[in-house]
Amino acid sequence: MHQYIPNTVDDQRKMLAELGLGTFEELLTLIPDGIRFKGDLPLAAGVSELEHKSTVSELSRSGVSTSSHVSFLGAGSYDHYIPQIVDFLTARSEFYTAYTPYQAEVSQGTLQAMFEYQSMICELTGMDISNASLYDGASALAEACLLAVRHTQRHRILIAETVNPVYREVAETYGQALDVKYETLSNGNRQINLAELSARDLSDVAAVVVQTPNFFGTLEDVSAIKKAMGESGTLLITINNPISLALLKSPAELGADISVGEGQTLGAHQSFGGPYLGFMAVKIAFARKIPGRIIGETVDNQGRRAFVMVLRTREQDIRRERASSNICSNQGLLALTACIYMAALGKRGLREVAELSTQKAHYLADEIGQIPGFGVKGNSLFFNEFVVTCPIPAKTLIERAGAVGFLAGVAVEDFFPGSPNELLVAVTEKRTRSELDRFINFLKTIS
Repeated sequence: MHQYIPNTVDDQRKMLAELGLGTFEELLTLIPDGIRFKGDLPLAAGVSELEHKSTVSELSRSGVSTSSHVSFLGAGSYDHYIPQIVDFLTARSEFYTAYTPYQAEVSQGTLQAMFEYQSMICELTGMDISNASLYDGASALAEACLLAVRHTQRHRILIAETVNPVYREVAETYGQALDVKYETLSNGNRQINLAELSARDLSDVAAVVVQTPNFFGTLEDVSAIKKAMGESGTLLITINNPISLALLKSPAELGADISVGEGQTLGAHQSFGGPYLGFMAVKIAFARKIPGRIIGETVDNQGRRAFVMVLRTREQDIRRERASSNICSNQGLLALTACIYMAALGKRGLREVAELSTQKAHYLADEIGQIPGFGVKGNSLFFNEFVVTCPIPAKTLIERAGAVGFLAGVAVEDFFPGSPNELLVAVTEKRTRSELDRFINFLKTIS
């Protein structure tokens, strides 16, 4: 298909006029002014590529990243170590440039990689079937909620307040056009309010959504939540950190019907927020309702092991009214990344990452709790993330920490207004004892 690219000023004016705009600047008014670059780029005109590259490299070194600073950032994106083999293999051209494997006879490598990814996700979650990935954790939750609505023919969703607010917003956005009503379950001590859930009438509720570890890092009592739901026919959707599943009971063991989450922790770089990987795994009863692509194993006409796409339920493949989703693609390269990462670490390695992250997080929390003016909010049932109450506003602390080489965490107030002195701190296996102790010593200077 010919792609039209406007290459003259008149062409650009015509296109803007079609949009009812007079200038290119008017096209950008939706971008918040606070994040718009002002002025001219500090790049000289008429210099060589070599000189430009040197200048850009110098500019990049002046920025802040997890290479220049010790990171305690979390809230859905985590600074885990990524083995070199992950980037090396995913950069191979047959993977890096692979297209949708419509033709199984020429796509066996891609299809097998997706199949192995699905198998590993099923092993982590304990579920019967996984799709070949979704866009990210938030969209995976949204799709899971719509699956629950289709299955139960109910249009109410109860979602815990402790679920990542960004996930909740995305799920609510997906549900608007389908008249899905979201109601919030309040939290007590950074966990779902079980008494409130027990008192709810769930007879017309499609699903209860709970995240564990939740946004604050606290582990939810999923078994108790399932028990509180009784025999209502309501589905239980859990949002899980896949690294934590190497250490904890699987969602299936705890009674979940659908498990979703963000796969960034499985070998993907933080990359300024994306692209990421959404995983979804379900019980076999929902096999024909799960959205996205599913890869199945079979044999060819010579009896050899082979792989194909199966149960394709998107609207491009079946009648629109029967489609479970209009998702047209997946995160195949990121799913491959997760597959290589899990294969490289193995069960023992993945568990070690989970154990180290937990142990180091609890060490840091214990030490911070002893600093005058600071405290650790909530209880001790957390994985690798916890909330710190600070003697000064969290945003002020974050700014001071940045000046001495720390990405101190995430200000809770950005997600839950009214919590100006609360800081969400995440710890991964990458953090050394020296880094943790230096951060503790820095906090001791805050008053």
